Amino acid sequence: MSRKAPQAAGILDKPLPRGRQEASLSAFAFLFSEMMQYSRDRSSEVPELEQKMRDLGVGVGQRVLELTCWREKNCQRELKVLQMLAFVTSTVWKTLVGKPADDTQKADTEGEYYIVDNDPLVNRFISVPEDMGQFNCAEFMSGVVKGVLDSADFPAEVSSVLQEGKTFFIIKFDAAVVRRDMAMS
Repeated sequence: MSRKAPQAAGILDKPLPRGRQEASLSAFAFLFSEMMQYSRDRSSEVPELEQKMRDLGVGVGQRVLELTCWREKNCQRELKVLQMLAFVTSTVWKTLVGKPADDTQKADTEGEYYIVDNDPLVNRFISVPEDMGQFNCAEFMSGVVKGVLDSADFPAEVSSVLQEGKTFFIIKFDAAVVRRDMAMS
């Protein structure tokens, strides 16, 4: 009687890992550089390049929210704006860059908030050519934040601004989100 050797489980048969998996910083820098070059070759001006980087980030943000909720044991749907921002600046930010965002601020305008990152990972290894002026690589992260918020039913416009060596991610929630948040208070 012959015995069959046990077959190794395929990748689809294995459960989703629970722990935090870290990617190599050099691999991330290489991939991000390639994304930049690809988008730059298909853009004629800086605002178009920033929009392409934002669009790439939206897809990443949608998937990060899904993955984060699968990995978190007590992941629950946030209903209030401040709770959702706390989730983005802590859990999502840690998942992406290994540390929480440096600060969150409320703007004077209703439904507008800032996420502050003193040293964004996407700006760390990129040198912007002089012909590109004030191009901001952090627009990719703006897209990621937009993807997370839109997928969580908090539609918003997100952009980034470099100021005093810090990056401010400006989040402007839709009027429906602001009304919903006021009704819950």
